[in-house]
Amino acid sequence: MLSVLRNRTYRHLLGAQVVALTGTGLATIALGLLAYDLAGDAAGMVLGTALTIKMLAYVGIAPLAAAFAEQLDRRKMLVFLDLVRAVVALCLPFVTEVWQIYVLIFVLQSASAGFTPAFQATIPDVLPDERDYTRALSLSRLAVDMESLLSPMLAAALLVFLSFESLFWGTSLGFVASAVLVVSVALPSPKAIRRKGIYDRTTRGIRIYLATPRLRGLLALSWSAAALSAMVIVNTVVIVRTDLGLSESAVAIALAGFGGGSMIAAFALPSLLDQFEDRRVMLTGSAIGIASMATAAFLSAMAPITLSLLTILWGLVGFGYAVTLTPSGRLLTRSAPAEDRPALFAAQFTLSHACWLVLYPLAGWLMTRFGATVALAWMTSAAIFGLVTAVLIWPRSESHSATHQP
Repeated sequence: MLSVLRNRTYRHLLGAQVVALTGTGLATIALGLLAYDLAGDAAGMVLGTALTIKMLAYVGIAPLAAAFAEQLDRRKMLVFLDLVRAVVALCLPFVTEVWQIYVLIFVLQSASAGFTPAFQATIPDVLPDERDYTRALSLSRLAVDMESLLSPMLAAALLVFLSFESLFWGTSLGFVASAVLVVSVALPSPKAIRRKGIYDRTTRGIRIYLATPRLRGLLALSWSAAALSAMVIVNTVVIVRTDLGLSESAVAIALAGFGGGSMIAAFALPSLLDQFEDRRVMLTGSAIGIASMATAAFLSAMAPITLSLLTILWGLVGFGYAVTLTPSGRLLTRSAPAEDRPALFAAQFTLSHACWLVLYPLAGWLMTRFGATVALAWMTSAAIFGLVTAVLIWPRSESHSATHQP
């Protein structure tokens, strides 16, 4: 899997992703402390609103950013957006009102909505061999999971010596380092053969996406994965702290199970995808995640789940989640020529986050209104709906490299 690091351009891009993820992880922790500092007991409402703003920015801005991406130099665009994020992070320590958090979060996440799909679309241009690209996808998945585990540890160490406001400086440095790594390499920047109008460029990615059977199947699987992850991310703290009556460290242990399962999947996927077609691997991953959460729902109806069992089940859910979504870049790359890939990656970014925009609040409402057993059962049902839909609309016989026009 590490053989792709011999490619200097990809090595620098992976480094940019790692330092930017670390900065984002520090910002997430610092933002929670800032919200508590400003709003006290209402901090949860502030963070919930900030998360909603983040998702709205992702859903609304990504297609607009993709419309301009094909007209711009890819490297200059990525560096500019990194620097915008760095400036916003520098502003956060000086916030004195809650509304200022909302404005800055919108700007920060709008920049991320432009950066992430363009960055993702660059990797298959840098690594045109599919085996190499598959290994790059696994490394990216591993980087995300490692960040979720290590950023809290780094933040805890820094907070021994520094105030929480200082974490935002670390965030800014992460984005600046990402910009430096991006600017240090030459990046391919495919341009459209013919100029298109703003409406065509804004909607093209979603129109290609919805015209492609395998990508309609990917959207259904994204819904399934979002249902599973929303239950884990939103409700683990309630299950552990309220239902089991355990400490905050127990919450971290349970969530580490999810991240650990995802990391195992990252190591396993290259060999799995060498042996089996993407459709089979992704559908199997979704089924594993669903079966694990269904088991949690059944056991929860019998008696409270123990921490060790919850951690194991969350590990299986994390494994299934990563196996379901990590190969998505391969499907997107096959489904459009290079000049349309930023728009197509932006479409996946937009549509997948639209799933989370619906399922995050649903998971929280079900847990608050009916408790863990009902929430687990309903989110499992939502995931089953996505899996069944994917099986029905993603043809087994679809050509490996077929592209579709809207």
